[in-house]
Amino acid sequence: MVGLLFRRAHGLKRRDKKAEVRQLYCWRAVIMSSARSFVHCGTSIWPLPWRCCRFSSLLSFSWRPLRRFQSQMMNDALRTHCGKLSLSTSNIGAAAASPFDLSPPPIDHDLLETVKVAGAKVSEDGIIETFDNDDEALDAVDSGVVVVDLSHFGRIRVSGEDRVQFLHNQTTANFECLREGQGCDTIFVTPTARTIDIGHAWIMKNAITLVVSPVTCESIVEMLQKYIFYNDKVEIQDITKQTCFFVILGPKSNQIMENLNLNDLVGQPYCTHQHYSVNGMPITAGVGNLISEEGFSLLMSPAAAGSIWKSLLSQDAIPMGSNAWEKLRVLKGRPAPGKELTNEFNVLEAGLWHSISLNKGCYKGQETISRLITYDGVKQKLWGIHLSSPAEAGSTITVDGKKVGKLTSYAPGRKESEHFGLGYIKRQAASNGDTVIIGENIVGKVVEVPYLARQSPLPNGSGG
Repeated sequence: MVGLLFRRAHGLKRRDKKAEVRQLYCWRAVIMSSARSFVHCGTSIWPLPWRCCRFSSLLSFSWRPLRRFQSQMMNDALRTHCGKLSLSTSNIGAAAASPFDLSPPPIDHDLLETVKVAGAKVSEDGIIETFDNDDEALDAVDSGVVVVDLSHFGRIRVSGEDRVQFLHNQTTANFECLREGQGCDTIFVTPTARTIDIGHAWIMKNAITLVVSPVTCESIVEMLQKYIFYNDKVEIQDITKQTCFFVILGPKSNQIMENLNLNDLVGQPYCTHQHYSVNGMPITAGVGNLISEEGFSLLMSPAAAGSIWKSLLSQDAIPMGSNAWEKLRVLKGRPAPGKELTNEFNVLEAGLWHSISLNKGCYKGQETISRLITYDGVKQKLWGIHLSSPAEAGSTITVDGKKVGKLTSYAPGRKESEHFGLGYIKRQAASNGDTVIIGENIVGKVVEVPYLARQSPLPNGSGG
């Protein structure tokens, strides 16, 4: 039937497949010339990838995106060509916050080439390891401002009508009390409340974006997909390769945000985020980062990453590589998967109280957490430890010759004489200021660390 109508429309008396195919390709070229020009998404315009179009057969043209976007796409394209749609053309231009979601197509980008030219050492996996300025960058955390490319960390997009209830049931935070533009830290745990990872969550209009560790992203995606039941309207997507993620931290972070016209986030609560436009591409900026409630996080398309990185450096931000970031993680006391977050320790022993809801009802691990609190079952605690010399993670911690804990992370300090670690110690064996022995004869002093110091137990906490 389609072939008959096609032939009548083009004056073909009998079926000529080659002519039909040639005409269809001409149609496709015309349609894509207009259609891929613009798709308006909140405050930004994304090029529509050509692969959204395909031929379902030689005689029919099939359009894959959801129908509700078709009229929006053409209307926005028309408005754009008519000059009614305006975007910032500055390097970083703030636009009115708008509830679009960041889900760009994969785009090759030149960020790694940019940092290589600046002297960065990049691993085979594409991780920026160092700029040969680790001590300078660590000093800037206390006296200036640093920017870190954490694009190797995992990003997960959870969408669908049931996304809030789904994450509410699968993690420890109370997602039902959050609104669009807010966020929280939440913990992925096993049914027995053993820790898997910390997720940094942003609540957007049509999705929830999670930032997780690079070593757990794949397993968390698989785990979440396993718990989607037949009638659940939930979709899980790994968008790590489709996005880039920077963090800004240091006492001069606010000044940088103001200089880049992103100052409306300054002073806002932790995890508050808004959408902006950068050269016609969307960027989401949020308050706080993975190790501190101060500073900011930036989520963007790879196509925008290079220009944003250069803009931040032009504002005197010091670049930091992943090696210095790992040192900073240990110094700040942020637990990491495979080290502090394992099947060996539960979420309360890790001290992650602020990311746990104690009154939201049933969720994975809730029963175990309730019992631990009710019967005072938390037997050990995660501490920072100043060390007299280098130590290996996994070393035993002793007091008076008795094993009382385990060193889980070690990092050299900013000076050759400084050494620091994280470790679990039995509650009754040591506390802040006490002396312990690591391994055979390494002396350690137990101290509080900033990340865990703000995670004090909350008997009536809401977890987000």
